[in-house]
Amino acid sequence: MDQQSVPSPQRRNFLLLMLAGVGSALGAMAAWPLLKFLSPSGSGGGSTQVKIAKEKIPLGGAYFFDYRGRPAVLLEPKPGEYVALTAVCTHLGCIVKWHKDQQKFICPCHGGQFSAEGDVLKGPPPAPLESYQVSLDGDQVVVG
Repeated sequence: MDQQSVPSPQRRNFLLLMLAGVGSALGAMAAWPLLKFLSPSGSGGGSTQVKIAKEKIPLGGAYFFDYRGRPAVLLEPKPGEYVALTAVCTHLGCIVKWHKDQQKFICPCHGGQFSAEGDVLKGPPPAPLESYQVSLDGDQVVVG
């Protein structure tokens, strides 16, 4: 009475379907962080205007802050003149660094360079840094 049990085709199909479902779920869970990293973040999350005290912005220097949920930078290249830009490189989304001695932004990832106005000076970035509207309200600089 030694019988070998052979799985029925229905059982085999069910097991293959379950294996495919579990494999798909694990693949989606592994891919989700990668997709979130590579996709640009939305413009929501932050307020539409940011007020920054003038004394926080060094002359010839940069003040980094969050604007609409993304990194931004405020410059005072000349006394009383303010420039607000996104701090996100247009090449791969790295955060640019301000080099006061050279008066330009340099991306630490691939060496892209931007002027104080956000124009591409050198490197792989395909577009200039996005600029934001700036106005003055007493002793504060209003971005947005």
